[in-house]
Amino acid sequence: MLASPAAVESKRRLGLVRRSPEFGLLFLATAGSAIGTYLAAVALTVHIYDQTDSGVWVAVLLIADFAPIVLIGLLLGPLVDRLSRRWLMVASDVARFGIFGALVFVDSPVAIVGLAALSGIATGFFRPAAYAGLPNLVRDEELTNANSLLQTIETLAWMLGPVLGGVMLTVWSPSVPYGVNAVTFLVSAYLVYRIPERKLRSEESLSAGHWRDVADGIRLVLTSPPLRTVIVVYNVVVLGSAATNVAEIVFAKDVLGAGNIGFGVIVGASGVGLALGSYLAAPSIGKAGLRRHYVGSITLMAVGWGGAALSTSIYMVVPFVIAGTIGNGAAIVANQLFVQRGAPDRYRGRALATIMSANYAVFGLAMATAGFLTEAIGARAVWLIASGAFFLAAAVAVVSTRWLASTREEHVLEAYAEAAAAALERNGAVPSSPVPAIAPMRDETQKSGLERIATLLDEIERRREIEARRS
Repeated sequence: MLASPAAVESKRRLGLVRRSPEFGLLFLATAGSAIGTYLAAVALTVHIYDQTDSGVWVAVLLIADFAPIVLIGLLLGPLVDRLSRRWLMVASDVARFGIFGALVFVDSPVAIVGLAALSGIATGFFRPAAYAGLPNLVRDEELTNANSLLQTIETLAWMLGPVLGGVMLTVWSPSVPYGVNAVTFLVSAYLVYRIPERKLRSEESLSAGHWRDVADGIRLVLTSPPLRTVIVVYNVVVLGSAATNVAEIVFAKDVLGAGNIGFGVIVGASGVGLALGSYLAAPSIGKAGLRRHYVGSITLMAVGWGGAALSTSIYMVVPFVIAGTIGNGAAIVANQLFVQRGAPDRYRGRALATIMSANYAVFGLAMATAGFLTEAIGARAVWLIASGAFFLAAAVAVVSTRWLASTREEHVLEAYAEAAAAALERNGAVPSSPVPAIAPMRDETQKSGLERIATLLDEIERRREIEARRS
């Protein structure tokens, strides 16, 4: 009996962990540490609440978890490019191993929050380093699939981790989930250590001084069209995402009258949708192209959450929530591709850190605002506002990606990346790159922007042909 084409395609996609052993190591490290992280997140919340019986302390814990990511992206992002990415990831994992090992012996609320903040600092370095190095672990044509698989496994961990953590907490104290999470980070550190350093970096980053490097990262994000697209479009998206997250428990319990079970069903439906969207993103981008996929994914978010907001029962809400989160999972994969293709390797770490920082900052402020709005106008209205934010983001995406209206999307992304980096280096922000990735352009001052991009496209194509002949 022959396997179906869909089954064969799925097997081929998952086979990337064998075709690229280094990616397989990162994939396994991500899977293990992500499950541990999410089960420990439940333990942290329960632990701090049991010790204080205070929602304020829970809020402080959540802020301590993501605030360091904001600060690292703004102030320390260039370190992801200057330092060894492998050792940065290993050090982050070892640090988190020690942090969660220490939490086993801690009961003070201040100590719990402080250690959670230290964990947030380590995470703030690990994630940009991992996603900045990812394009170097796989072939160009496999990058979309690699991002899709990593995002899918993280989403599955987000679904399974809290369940496992809850089960553990019914039997044991929070120290057991903490200990399990500590072990997952130690295993992750070992797996990442086995990835050769040269596989995580293809270009040497040059520095003009730390604060100049920080400014360069921000300038690159604002001048490279792929990076600017993500920071503008997804900062609008996170406004809606924050609103749906804050209001969903009120919507389930008060608007639908579905109680805690209804809330759990909505959260579970969100996880299913995110996992499906992440996994299906690769074939969608392959068929529709990155631009149409991106706009379509965000539009699906708007339709899904708008339909959920207008629903009157939990049975009506679930399919709309799944649809909306499919769009979210698919759009996240597109974001990663925009950033990885839109920044040369020597700048990619700081670009990722800067964008993550901006997104987390907007998300935190939006969550605070959504809390007040939910109290003032109700959860249904807040979800409708969220749907409107997603529609606005889709419209912004249409305008922001006009430069990508080409059948050679991958080459266009790389050309814009090199053009933005070259502009930084021509202006003396950083020393000229010693990597001869793109030949210098002649009569540059006399060429229009489109002509320069066309020249870069030709150079990229020629470089790839040379590399193909060598291999």
